[in-house]
Amino acid sequence: MAWHTILFDLDGTLTDPKEGITKSVAHALAWFGIQADPDTLTGFIGPPLSESFPEFYGFDAAQTALATEKFREYFSRQGWLENVPYPGMAELLRDLQAAGKQLVVATSKPEAFAVRILEHFGMAPYFAYICGAPMGDEKHAKKASVVADALRRAGVADKSVAVMIGDRRHDIAGAHANGLAAVGVLYGYGDRAEHLAAGAEHIAGSLADLRELLMG
Repeated sequence: MAWHTILFDLDGTLTDPKEGITKSVAHALAWFGIQADPDTLTGFIGPPLSESFPEFYGFDAAQTALATEKFREYFSRQGWLENVPYPGMAELLRDLQAAGKQLVVATSKPEAFAVRILEHFGMAPYFAYICGAPMGDEKHAKKASVVADALRRAGVADKSVAVMIGDRRHDIAGAHANGLAAVGVLYGYGDRAEHLAAGAEHIAGSLADLRELLMG
């Protein structure tokens, strides 16, 4: 495909954040007297916290705000470091950049955290823009809003030359809300059924498949 601008989700797409995110959620839940095994909390990887705490634990707006504060308490201290780039991802980004592609991050994670993570792992230089949510602004953490902001900052007028890469249905929905095609990846935290149900135009089963699709 002749895509010039490629938008990447962060968690579950560029890096595997399981340990840091699930431990941060467990830390937040413990504040409410809820003991949860981090391995059962992978559903929190991808969507905004403002959606996940109500969905999985029935939290109201006040509880969700406090849980988010407690999550970030742990995440900002050590959770962001409990993160691992997918093997071969840096090389793919390097090759895409060398091929003249404009690479952009579009994540529901607060932008300050996204920048910190990508700089730590040496991947920030591959991206023209790293776009995330404003800290504490849950409305603009929704994927459609993040993608819209990323397209605006990247100067994309012709949507046919851009594509969104992500591992969850929220990434596909955010792309479609902005008139973009989407690629669902299966090495992250969403499965084939989730991507098909969301209407992903392409599915990449592995990083090798993603490379072939993006490099043509």
